[in-house]
Amino acid sequence: MQKVKPLMENCWNENPIYRPTAVAIKQRVSQLQGGRKTNIVDNMIQILEKYANNLEEIVEVRTEALIEEKKKTDRLLYQMLPSPVAEQLKMGMNVQPEIFDSVTICFSDIVGFTKLSSLSTPIQVVDLLNELYSGFDSTISHYDVYKVETIGDAYMVVSGLPIENGLNHAREITDMSLDLLQFADKFEVSFNPEYTLKLRIGLHSGSCAAGVVGRTMPRYCLFGDTVNTASRMESHGKDSRIHISHQTYEILNPTNRYDLTFRGELLIKGKGLQRTYWVQGKKDQRNDGCLESSDQAEKR
Repeated sequence: MQKVKPLMENCWNENPIYRPTAVAIKQRVSQLQGGRKTNIVDNMIQILEKYANNLEEIVEVRTEALIEEKKKTDRLLYQMLPSPVAEQLKMGMNVQPEIFDSVTICFSDIVGFTKLSSLSTPIQVVDLLNELYSGFDSTISHYDVYKVETIGDAYMVVSGLPIENGLNHAREITDMSLDLLQFADKFEVSFNPEYTLKLRIGLHSGSCAAGVVGRTMPRYCLFGDTVNTASRMESHGKDSRIHISHQTYEILNPTNRYDLTFRGELLIKGKGLQRTYWVQGKKDQRNDGCLESSDQAEKR
């Protein structure tokens, strides 16, 4: 009111020269009102408009934050489950178990891990596995494979599911395994620089079942004899070598891509005598195309 009083007194001035014009009065009143309408209804509408604009800005900022959090959640979910399976769960669908006729499974193990653990603190062991498996995860991301799980120092990977890829699964897993061996050879144990880390890798190809197990912490698990045999290939293998079954050999050999050596017949628990082989590496002459089926190889 004190700010309006001088304006009113000027309007009452007896000398018309000193009286403000209507335009000047309107501008002054507008300044005193802070840009608000003098009419109470107009003033209320203006306040509501400002509130709505401010609310839109708040909603936009929070929506962007929500989208970013959703992306983080999705990335975490896709690390735990295959993308197609995760999408089904997000839509509230029940993921039905499936039978896959042809996949290749890889098991890798750290040689002498038990002894190394006994000479290390728990924190050192955890840091070692975290650093090693982070490197493994980065390596396998270049291949059409899915990391099923890690159990202690065991690392399990599969190709050919949940999206089938013909017979390319054997090549994808073999190339990946060769890269894992190279990574392990260059890996240095920070708390024990003199220790030479070595892997023992086993591969097997065949059919298996896959499905989501659990509700609180769902996991995508594999079942079947192929899983057991792949594990046996690893446990019967040797340091820094890739041990494969005859089934995997039959898929890889027609490609003429790898240097494969017959190891001999081994007595495998639950399987009897099995012909097994070593993957020595890649041949100079490579065939980067799709793998042929066994029928096509025989015809050739």
